[in-house]
Amino acid sequence: MDFKLRGKRALVTGSTQGIGFAIAQGLAREGAAVVVNGRGEAKVKDAVKRLVAETKESVTGIAGDVGSAAEVDRLVAPLGPVDILINNAGIFEPKPFLDIPDRDWIRHFEVNVMSGGRLSRALLPHMLKQNWGRIIFISSESGLNIPAEMVQYGMTKTAQLAVSRGIAETIPGSGVTVNAVLPGPTLTEGVSAFLETLAKDRGISVDEMARTIMKGIDPQYKKGIKINM
Repeated sequence: MDFKLRGKRALVTGSTQGIGFAIAQGLAREGAAVVVNGRGEAKVKDAVKRLVAETKESVTGIAGDVGSAAEVDRLVAPLGPVDILINNAGIFEPKPFLDIPDRDWIRHFEVNVMSGGRLSRALLPHMLKQNWGRIIFISSESGLNIPAEMVQYGMTKTAQLAVSRGIAETIPGSGVTVNAVLPGPTLTEGVSAFLETLAKDRGISVDEMARTIMKGIDPQYKKGIKINM
């Protein structure tokens, strides 16, 4: 299927691994000129190298922490026009509600919410000028089904739904669409490490930990629908 993305330029934040890398991979396969982003220069270079080798398409990279206003300004300055923005960068950390300090709430909000808000604000004018653009926030089902072990994370995923919908409402008929995607549990590198930590703390296997979490947070699992982890 041809999604007619050849000639389009896409920025995918948090795309050196996991869901972000898979998105960058899919866009590159469709012929889009992809810009990979991550906090570390080495991981960005490695992701670019892997994507170029696989897709033989135009892939570049830009390192920087999009959870910082100053870093977003620094990244945007040399970036140039972007037709597709995928706001994927995000962090999560399991922690009891009573143990979550203000700094954790603020950091999660800066990385998971404000990064997308700032980048959308910076890159949207070009999209509006050309009457075409796509902005996608990678939210989570946790935005609707808040995980008790990560309330601060769930809060940010709900906020992403509000921000994406709000931006969309401000630009009707512009040719630019703004949407949010709500993935369910996905066995990325980060989630694997998360499961290993929890499993070790509880003295059970990683598979048992995954099943325990799925039973507690995933409505499809509760209905008896098999989920592959």
